[in-house]
Amino acid sequence: MIKSTLLRPASIFCLIGLLVGACGGGGQGGENGLSGQVLVDGSSTVYPISEAVGEEFTIANRDVRVPVGVSGTGGGFSKMLRRETDISDASRPIKETELALAEQNGVSFIELPVAYDGLAVIVHPQNEWTDCLTVDELRRIWDPDSDINNWSQVRPGFPDRPLALYGPGTDSGTYDYFTEAIVGEEGASRADFTASEDDNVLVQGVQGDPNALGFFGLAYYEENQARLKLVGVDDGNESNGEGCILPSQETVRDATYQPLSRPLFIYVREESANQPAVAAFVEFYLELAGQLAPEVGYVPLSDAAYATARRRFDLRVTGSLFAEGQSQVGVDIEELMQEAMGDSASAPAVES
Repeated sequence: MIKSTLLRPASIFCLIGLLVGACGGGGQGGENGLSGQVLVDGSSTVYPISEAVGEEFTIANRDVRVPVGVSGTGGGFSKMLRRETDISDASRPIKETELALAEQNGVSFIELPVAYDGLAVIVHPQNEWTDCLTVDELRRIWDPDSDINNWSQVRPGFPDRPLALYGPGTDSGTYDYFTEAIVGEEGASRADFTASEDDNVLVQGVQGDPNALGFFGLAYYEENQARLKLVGVDDGNESNGEGCILPSQETVRDATYQPLSRPLFIYVREESANQPAVAAFVEFYLELAGQLAPEVGYVPLSDAAYATARRRFDLRVTGSLFAEGQSQVGVDIEELMQEAMGDSASAPAVES
């Protein structure tokens, strides 16, 4: 996993510490009344930024523990909906089936976007025959009924070599988003690929297989780019005049890398949000996310979007921004939040 190696001047730590009353005196939790733990689990994609925020938070609040687990987006939701965790990291919106389980279990949550991410399509460095694949080619490869098992079947001129596929497991939000964006239906995919919830396993698999084709979050490619080759994606939309686009901070931010750009989330269990340590951690997260996102390979939201997310949390606005748990490929998450907060303008503020 990606480990945070963030170095900041003491003055910045002090400024950040003021957000949770932790500046001065070594940042001991006993001085600001914060203690206990904040339990976080879920997406391997969101893990690096949550871990980085957790490390910074515990420096300022030494009596609070913030263990961050990696069970995949689906696994994280399962734990949160069983009240086993306080916060669920998610690389997709909560599904309709998970919403139904939340209602059944009487669990309310606050949905907060924290950054943008692009999904990287990658091959082995020795792959010299492709620098770009179209959405249609990716769809034909990953379709549930696909019989493509050789690179020569993907495009005329590609070599007669077996095609070995690697991707996140079916409990991963990355898998859900990719299948919806590429195949057109969430969870619809061929089953004969090497799957893992651990992106590092996928990196190692593609690195060791010259015939490999895989996908995972852009941050994991950037962390391992010396061992992998990035492939561009052509969405086939001739009207935009863009053609083949490589994922990057810039192309994810300006939405030219389509359809494999997406928002990332944390989901805060409402019961937990009223615990002082959890509330302080979430406020800290939203304050730091814009700074930390680029350092761990993600694209920050706008300052206005983080302010809206903070207000959403302060007002304890529960529920999902997404109708019936649909991911809505290409959605403008900032616009969705603004519209939702317009409906919540009269909600009472909650002191945290």
